[in-house]
Amino acid sequence: MNGGANGIARRDFLAGMAALGTGALISRHEAEAQMATAQPHRIDVHHHHTPPPYAAAITAKNVPGPVRDWTPEKSLADMDKAGVATALTSITTPAMRFLDDPGARKLARECNDYTAKLVADSKGRFGMFAVMPMPYVEGTLHEIGYALDTLKADGIALLTSYGDKWLGDPAFTPVMEELNRRRAVVYTHPTTANCCGNLIPDVPESVIEWGTDTTRTIASLVFSGAAARFRDAKFIFSHGGGTLPFLTERFVRLALINKNLAARVPNGVEAELKRFYYDTAQAAHPYALASLTLSDRLRDRLSVPHRDRPREGADGIRIQRGRSAGDRSRQRAAADAEATGVAGPPPGTRGACRGSSPSSRRRRPSRPVASGLPSRPPRRERRSARRAGGSRARA
Repeated sequence: MNGGANGIARRDFLAGMAALGTGALISRHEAEAQMATAQPHRIDVHHHHTPPPYAAAITAKNVPGPVRDWTPEKSLADMDKAGVATALTSITTPAMRFLDDPGARKLARECNDYTAKLVADSKGRFGMFAVMPMPYVEGTLHEIGYALDTLKADGIALLTSYGDKWLGDPAFTPVMEELNRRRAVVYTHPTTANCCGNLIPDVPESVIEWGTDTTRTIASLVFSGAAARFRDAKFIFSHGGGTLPFLTERFVRLALINKNLAARVPNGVEAELKRFYYDTAQAAHPYALASLTLSDRLRDRLSVPHRDRPREGADGIRIQRGRSAGDRSRQRAAADAEATGVAGPPPGTRGACRGSSPSSRRRRPSRPVASGLPSRPPRRERRSARRAGGSRARA
């Protein structure tokens, strides 16, 4: 995909933003004013919706969390303001966790049928990550087939954990095998595991536990050997991978220290982490972005955030996409002037440009961003500076 040749490099923008900190960021109102001038060209893969059957079910059982008053019109208005061409919808936590097996199967089917009609009627504005009746494996296998074969869903949505089990648990192996066989895109969203609710007074689980639960499920997939076995499934992890960027070295060293674990990651931990995709919902601030973009292990599977508008009880609109290490040159060419353009979700998902080749997709417009962001010096100068710094340290 091509981008404006005169746009500043994505990494230059991120380096400048991390260096300046929060004081250098443009205000929310300025950012939204810039977004309002954009032609829709982004694909949002972290976009929660609340189908009417789901709203009725959570209201009847007094389940807290998901927004009750969602409508397609509200999403479309928000998408238009943000320059979003297509939003891939998903149901947030608790998904179907509050139901028994028959109830979860029934509600998942009703929600997926509703969303499939929403996608068909929207003329490309909406896509679909189908909700599953997890943790019920047999029902989930049936719904995977229905969602992908009959409804033509873009992918499957799972939570990071179910009760006291994370996605690499042997109980979920049949589900992982089927997703791998179908080369499915698997969008994940964190939730609160049984172990970890109400740990700190006045601090909700979404503040700490959700990011941690994302990391737990990544660890579960990697160190159980599931990630190495099911290499054809494409996983998207929310919120910049949770706490993973800060623990990457510990992950890598664990497999070097524990030889039993090493056998389950024959390609190395780093290879598995690079293969995953990480969205940047609620990671759109200098502290998280600095840790993400400075990591050679994760940077090329990270996307640059566009906007994050948290609202009570749910995540807001997010734009994200991860890319493989082989896409570095295309990443640089495709970055628009505000360094926030997003090409789309992982290969295999549909979107505003489905069916088109990368070369035929819309060129991103170049738009000004906040002034004063320092650009990175040439590589040779940076190396010289590091050598000089090392010499001073030794002296």
